[in-house]
Amino acid sequence: MHIKGPLADTPFVMPAWQRRITRQIFGWKRRDGSRRYRYVYIELPRGNGKSTWAAGIALYMLVADTEPSVEVYGAATDDRTATIVFDVAAEMAAKSPTLRDEVTPEKRYLRSDNGYYRVLTSKAATKHGLSPTCIIFDELHAQANRALFDVLKTAMGKRAQPLMIMITTAGDDQESICWQQHDYARKILDGVLVDDAFLPVIFAADPKDDWTQPETWRTANPNYGISVQQSFLEDECKQALAQPSYQNTFLQLYLNIWTQQAERWMPMAEWNACGTREIPDLTGRVCYGGMDLSSTTDLSALVLAFPPVMPDEPIWLLCWFWMPAARLKRREEKDQANYTAWVNEGLIETTPGNVIDYEAIRARLGVLAEQYHIVDIGYDPWNATQLVLQLEQDGHTMVKTRQMPGVLNAPSKELMRLVLSGGVGHGGNKALRWMADNVAVKRDASDNVMPDKAKSTGRIDGILGAVMAIDRLTRHENEKRKTSVYNKRPMRFLGR
Repeated sequence: MHIKGPLADTPFVMPAWQRRITRQIFGWKRRDGSRRYRYVYIELPRGNGKSTWAAGIALYMLVADTEPSVEVYGAATDDRTATIVFDVAAEMAAKSPTLRDEVTPEKRYLRSDNGYYRVLTSKAATKHGLSPTCIIFDELHAQANRALFDVLKTAMGKRAQPLMIMITTAGDDQESICWQQHDYARKILDGVLVDDAFLPVIFAADPKDDWTQPETWRTANPNYGISVQQSFLEDECKQALAQPSYQNTFLQLYLNIWTQQAERWMPMAEWNACGTREIPDLTGRVCYGGMDLSSTTDLSALVLAFPPVMPDEPIWLLCWFWMPAARLKRREEKDQANYTAWVNEGLIETTPGNVIDYEAIRARLGVLAEQYHIVDIGYDPWNATQLVLQLEQDGHTMVKTRQMPGVLNAPSKELMRLVLSGGVGHGGNKALRWMADNVAVKRDASDNVMPDKAKSTGRIDGILGAVMAIDRLTRHENEKRKTSVYNKRPMRFLGR
């Protein structure tokens, strides 16, 4: 029975698309009689009745699964999300004369004679020892890392025919566990991969279609006209048109289109195109630096920008990154980044211990100064005082460059112009590409912009370093252009 909304207190009758999925899950058997599918990935827009359907599946597994001592778990990133499906199931059971005799409600538990259904959240360390027969993983896109997913998936091996149902809307993090499952599901749907145990179900609009049109909305929403009303989407669409910052939210939640952060800045197709040219040997070349020093437990970056010396040559960007070795795995899980792989590829340098050894940065700069003509290096003074003093003692010219919109507006826009015009080359550096894909911008009242760490979806240290390097380069180049012809020859005055 439906428990909320316009259909509250009416019998729960599955629409055709839900019946089709349910038949596939429970009707398709292996030779030994067990269920074919072990994993079900369902991705669809908000409001299409996924919680009601999932609650029904959880109750079925609780009272009708053939395995002894069933363990059904509702998993999510936090208590509020994890209890959504559970609360629907509890009310369904309470309103059903049949289920009232089969299911006993307790706090965070529903019990049957053959087992229980309970809620789990993301504290993965406490989940070892479970033996799940069924897992309902709600809003997978909200998982900060894959720890809970991995713990539950490996625990399923103790059962003869376990079932994990992943239900989610599209997300905005293409380094996440949800994106990995989405990508895997899409490859199965496209025939690129074959996995007889994995059932992929994705309802989404084509990103190329006009997102303002009702026909596009209908394509993406299987419950269109049932629980998803055109009038509601019309109102939300008007908001998205009037408020560009809301557009990605509309695409993600109501059309199930994967987006980036709320105010994505860097056009990644153009950024990727700037990485196709191989960086030449730049030994002896003039360059300008930008250094972003985060806290000693995070990631620090140095970027050198080399002005062109040949026609049609771009501004070349070389970058170096540092992290403390002892915190690599922890930061990898938190940031959802491929730090270990990038370390192995030589894209990130690690320093011993739990904090970055700034002596390693100092030593690297010493080597670079022998190879390149580093004119000066822009830096944000936060966290940098001691290292900057040491670098100045070593003979480097350090220029204070505060990370504020009024200061970084011009070089931020210049970097964007260079990317759009193909005027910058970065050699396809994977770590820098990940950071570029993370960038969201901060705007002040004068419409000055700069990359914003707080609003971005992940680390952007390399992009900030690039912006500061571009700042130093453009300031020097502009000074050269401003040099008047009268500075090169005596001025002549006409008499009266």
